[in-house]
Amino acid sequence: MAKIVAVTSCPTGIAHTFMAAESLQRGAQAQGHTIKVETQGSVGAQNTLTPAEIADADVVLIAADAKVDMSRFTGKPVYETSTSAAIKDGQKVVQNALAQVPTSSAAPAAQTSSAAQTSSAKRIVGITACPTGIAHTFMAAEGLQKGAESLGHTIKVETQGSVGAQNTLTDADIRAADLVIIAADTKVDLSRFRGKPIYETSTNAAINDGQGLVKNAIAQAAAGPVQAGQADQGAQAAPAKSRRGPYKHLLTGVSYMIPFVVAGGILIALGFAIGGYQIAFFDTSKPDFMATIARMLFTAPLTALGAAFFVIGAKAAFLLFVPVLSAYIAYSIADRPGLAPGMIGGLLAGFANTGFLGGLFSGFLAGYVVYWLARGIRLPRNLAGLMPTLILPLLGTAITGLLMIFVVGTPVRLLNQALINGLQGLQGANAVILGVILGAMMAFDMGGPVNKAAYAFATGLLLSQHPLTLPMAAVMAAGMTPPLGIALATTLFKDRFLPDELNAGKAAWVLGASFITEGVIPFAAEDPFRVIPSAMVGSAITGALSMLFGCGLRVPHGGIWVMFIPGVVSNLPLYLLSIVIGTFVTAGMLFILKRPIAAEEEEEAAVAATA
Repeated sequence: MAKIVAVTSCPTGIAHTFMAAESLQRGAQAQGHTIKVETQGSVGAQNTLTPAEIADADVVLIAADAKVDMSRFTGKPVYETSTSAAIKDGQKVVQNALAQVPTSSAAPAAQTSSAAQTSSAKRIVGITACPTGIAHTFMAAEGLQKGAESLGHTIKVETQGSVGAQNTLTDADIRAADLVIIAADTKVDLSRFRGKPIYETSTNAAINDGQGLVKNAIAQAAAGPVQAGQADQGAQAAPAKSRRGPYKHLLTGVSYMIPFVVAGGILIALGFAIGGYQIAFFDTSKPDFMATIARMLFTAPLTALGAAFFVIGAKAAFLLFVPVLSAYIAYSIADRPGLAPGMIGGLLAGFANTGFLGGLFSGFLAGYVVYWLARGIRLPRNLAGLMPTLILPLLGTAITGLLMIFVVGTPVRLLNQALINGLQGLQGANAVILGVILGAMMAFDMGGPVNKAAYAFATGLLLSQHPLTLPMAAVMAAGMTPPLGIALATTLFKDRFLPDELNAGKAAWVLGASFITEGVIPFAAEDPFRVIPSAMVGSAITGALSMLFGCGLRVPHGGIWVMFIPGVVSNLPLYLLSIVIGTFVTAGMLFILKRPIAAEEEEEAAVAATA
């Protein structure tokens, strides 16, 4: 006779939860086993399992369609299934659960199994990072944390976000680790983990299924672990073998570029608001222009302050955005030896007036030049240390620079100008179509690759020699609409959302107002086939209206918090109207597509009872 503890849970915690519990009790008793079932429902946990009961159990059975905290069951054999399976055949589910235990009826055997589980617990370290370092970074860290802990492993996750690294891994943490998990959409420096098994994936994988990701990482490490000391000095100069393709490299460049763009754009807007638009004509070609601004502080303080903000943003931050983009694309491809060629290639792209496209070309050119040089050049072991510090940067810079001057510069400049001329001519229906496309892209994956592609496109046009502000306005408005629509829906239609979703809806107001589209991810993960189409329709309409109304935006980020700086948004009332309309469309779509929770639960219960 085996001792079983179980937990049943479904999204609403009404019918399926209790029907599954009853079926499991009948199934266990019919086979002569003892069972205690904890039900987790809308009124809280009932028949709660005690620590003593868990310690005495031979197996833990989880029949759930909602997230269950597994930390209590560390070291115990766990069998997981759905409530529907438990309702349909409780006896079979109990038999399958007991198959997890080597000797199902003997307590000593259960203790042995528990000890084996404990001894197999892994010590894991991880890093999460995304291009902006806001929502995806921390949600992925949470997914890894919960996934590892639910399997009985310990984990420490370092987040590399927009405010720098947090919960930083120490040398001692890394030495003690059995496995390294990198869940990142940008380049992460792996040199600290040399000799450790490394599993690389995206932030979305960690967010969607942290437990499955951890299982896959452990399985990969067991199949072919990396041996310490395998890499030599010469290998340090070469790029990592694991490649993610051009888009990964682009996202890395964009992630490092964004702070320069955001800071520069907002400072330019503040400069215009304080000093007026005449500051754009301030002569910065003279060597003593900074001293001139300083002297103006005593005669025309507002003009001086506005001119200072303009110079900081336009002449410093914006001067660097193309070189930084280029440098970190090259870094993603070729590691540190690619930084100097990429940065210098980006400066040359700026001198040639090739804009954002020039930065892309120079970054990929420098990265792959250094990558192939690192693979092709072989030096004696005692000279290998010269590769990353001298030979690769020198040759990479020379080759990249010559190609940018003699081959790439002029064609890219003409291509960039043709693109700008074409977009400047967009009017009427064509402008609306572009707005629809950009808006739908912003909502498709909520901060993922498609969203970032639309954002990078609009940012590049905003920072061109002749700035195009309409696409940037459409992109930011469309990125604000999904979380605002979700927030409105959870406020108006509470019967269609779970309690946790209602709480998340309150935070979505702030996230939407701040242009953080990732605020929709918890809702999309729970119900993608209703939430994502609703968000895409609302954002597409917002993007189309913004373009139709001729709304322009002169800064690349900030949400509602920068809109009321004078001169930042053109046609501000119509711009706000487009966001409001998109928000109501998203909420309306959710009302139509999502049914009340109670009605869905009753229907599922009826179907299960019939089966």
